Amino acid sequence: MVKEGILRRFFSKAFGRSLWVFHVNVGACNGCDIEVLDVLTPFFDVERFGIKLVGSPRHADVLLVSGPVTRTMEEPLKRLYEAVPDPKVVVAIGACAVGGGIWFDTYNVVGGVDKVIPVDIYIPGCPPKPEAIIYGVALALGLVPKKIERVEERQETPEELAQIATPTEKAEVATQ
Repeated sequence: MVKEGILRRFFSKAFGRSLWVFHVNVGACNGCDIEVLDVLTPFFDVERFGIKLVGSPRHADVLLVSGPVTRTMEEPLKRLYEAVPDPKVVVAIGACAVGGGIWFDTYNVVGGVDKVIPVDIYIPGCPPKPEAIIYGVALALGLVPKKIERVEERQETPEELAQIATPTEKAEVATQ
């Protein structure tokens, strides 16, 4: 797994101070698309972070993908991914793009976006709120501090375990 500091240095070196994003729908109900367009309005003003929507994947740094990947969109999505110049970041927006949503096991759906192209950032929700989309992208860019710590880094002491444990578990901790 890539360490957070390395990813942050990569983003700052590769993308400088602005990100140009290209948005694509590969089979969504348009709920996530509405939220992405809401993010781009003056109310949320993501241009203050240097994020701008572009009309061509050849000009984009970031590919925002919404919806479950349908069989008819599998090849066009691969070609679209190849059209975005390196270095590139792929953001899966919404429950459908993350894992296929409620259509994950239907005949015409391949699955989430990561079944077809590599994904760097997952933003779950049905649809995700504009604040969650902004936070996910800002977190990846290192513009905001991380709110949670990784599971493997956190180790509770016996005292901390005793504070959150039930009375039965407390007795077990005390006997150890």
